[in-house]
Amino acid sequence: MNVEETLAEIKKELRANMNGVASKRMRESGLQYHVNFGIELPRLQMIAREFEPNHELAQQLWHENVRESKILAAMLMPVERFLPDLADIWVEQIPNAEIAQTTVLYLFSRLPYASGKAFEWMATSNELLQLCGFLLIGRLLMQGAVMSERSEQEFLDQVASMGQSGNLHLRKAIANAMAHYETNHKTK
Repeated sequence: MNVEETLAEIKKELRANMNGVASKRMRESGLQYHVNFGIELPRLQMIAREFEPNHELAQQLWHENVRESKILAAMLMPVERFLPDLADIWVEQIPNAEIAQTTVLYLFSRLPYASGKAFEWMATSNELLQLCGFLLIGRLLMQGAVMSERSEQEFLDQVASMGQSGNLHLRKAIANAMAHYETNHKTK
């Protein structure tokens, strides 16, 4: 199957698995997408397993303004082909906290340069990028990453500089990252 055929097959799977009730709930809670099929993450994981990771396919999925396409793009992007410049492009295009969380979980946390990007994104003034940075550092710490003394200080400085952000998702990501930091710090 070529990329166009694979994309058509994925769209067929999405339509077959749509959940109107979940989609409506997401809209009511403020998650706005051009198209939202309301498909739960476990089902999206099952769909992703039916297809081989493919850079071109993931790029095409990412550029669709469809919730499930963006999530599948993160699941189907081959890590070795996802260069740092592309990570910066994708992170700038993240539309909301849900896509930030799923992209960090399924793609960004698997990148060999993830730590550098986390610190870079935390230091920006863009709240969605900051969210990705704190989500990513939290995920890396949860996976057992160890920070150098310099990185620890930079992380703590970023946390302190955030103060009491008005963004609930960002506050939760910071609290989560701090909890993992403290857990890892106690085991040293």
